Amino acid sequence: MNSIVIGSGFGGIAAALRLKAKGHKVTLIEKHPDLGGRARVFRKNGFIFDGGPTVITAPYLINELFELFKKNPKNYIKLSPLKVWYQFVFEDKSKFNYSGNENEMKAQIKELNKEDVKGYEKLVNFTKKIFDKGFTELADIPFDKPFVMMQQLPSLLKLKSYKSVYSLVSSYIKNEKLRRMLSMHPLLVGGNPFTTTSIYGLILYLEKKWGIHYSMGGTGNIIKGFEKLMNEVGIKVIKGNEVTKILSKNNKITGIQLDNHDYIDADNVICNADPPAVYEKLLDEKNDNSFLFKWKKKRMEYSMGLFVYYFGTKKIYDNVEHHTIKFGSKYKEHLDDIFDKKKLNNDISYYLHRPSATDKSMAPEGNDCFYVLVPVPNNQSGIDWSIEGDKMKKLIIDKMENDLMPNLRNNIVEDFYLTPDYFEKDLNTKFGSGFSIQPKFTQSAYFRFHNKSEIYDGLYFVGAGTHPGAGVPGVLSSAKVLDKIL
Repeated sequence: MNSIVIGSGFGGIAAALRLKAKGHKVTLIEKHPDLGGRARVFRKNGFIFDGGPTVITAPYLINELFELFKKNPKNYIKLSPLKVWYQFVFEDKSKFNYSGNENEMKAQIKELNKEDVKGYEKLVNFTKKIFDKGFTELADIPFDKPFVMMQQLPSLLKLKSYKSVYSLVSSYIKNEKLRRMLSMHPLLVGGNPFTTTSIYGLILYLEKKWGIHYSMGGTGNIIKGFEKLMNEVGIKVIKGNEVTKILSKNNKITGIQLDNHDYIDADNVICNADPPAVYEKLLDEKNDNSFLFKWKKKRMEYSMGLFVYYFGTKKIYDNVEHHTIKFGSKYKEHLDDIFDKKKLNNDISYYLHRPSATDKSMAPEGNDCFYVLVPVPNNQSGIDWSIEGDKMKKLIIDKMENDLMPNLRNNIVEDFYLTPDYFEKDLNTKFGSGFSIQPKFTQSAYFRFHNKSEIYDGLYFVGAGTHPGAGVPGVLSSAKVLDKIL
């Protein structure tokens, strides 16, 4: 079998390795000069900035890919567990250290609301049930037939999947700070906690089961380890060439065309690229005569966009944890603006990543390294980022100076930012969404873009836009689904 994988994010690399282990002849094609997709690395004057995913959970899914070839993952990557998973900072400057230490968690919850300790225990027990079903049982099951979904509906309803994550958390927790903190997980995969199906409450338990890890040298070092493995096992890797067309005959995939006009024949094409962009830009739309599929594409709702500000400082901010999540004063109203009204709002919430808290190699000696990620509307908003980008950067620095990092502006020595335009143009996501389609119930499992194309024979998908969804465990699991159907 001759298989081509388009895109070298975590999903694409995992797909290439799994197919190689099955004996396929595999070629991986990446438009950029470097591998990683959202997990690319940016280097500036001694600072190493991870482009994308920095919260590593379920490390066994990464290790499995090395073990497929009887290799020891420790010879390729080094994953280090974090003690404090996230530090939450609220508008009144109060802080909460979120970790796997249940005694410390309960002591902090007790300070906010004594009655919520019991509610927290019940919530964790309930998310374990969701995890056992939604992750352990279903994350690598193909959902390309309606009856598979029908079979699961009774148990999904029993697990209250019709509720949102925020509503599920609120049924156990009364304190508003704790509600925000325990319902924020959908934002890590592109969803609004007020509309994302409570199935995604399983992330809360997934973190507890395996902890949160950091890859020494940055997430980019996991990609580097995978690249070394792909070279060793004979996967052909083409960098710096973009696929401009996926070729087909009578709706059967025959190969691809590159931007240098080369053609490569293939029995199968696996796209780690965003499904809606693939169907619209790389395939011949007139072959798509399925009314249902056209309707499905049209009704899809997309995740928020991301504004990511990378910066290095000459001052070391020892008081800042590895992962910090800062909430604005309004929560639901702010999320409504981002997801529904598609407009900017000055009352931002943000996620601040400081890898140099754990790994000094990420910054020159005596310096500190950061990126801050702010959810913003995707490009359906019509926002002109060439005008709004600098304003957003200024707002973020003002907020961080006030919240966490005094005199920040005068200490920044290196910086740049990415907007939804980067996601749309460089990463080919529709509307510049950060995580492809939103993880609502009506866009989960069978209702997402299928891992095996509904229209073309020999076309497959892995990554954020297909089942089971975004996030590192999700996209790695999508390659396990592919393993079962190809």
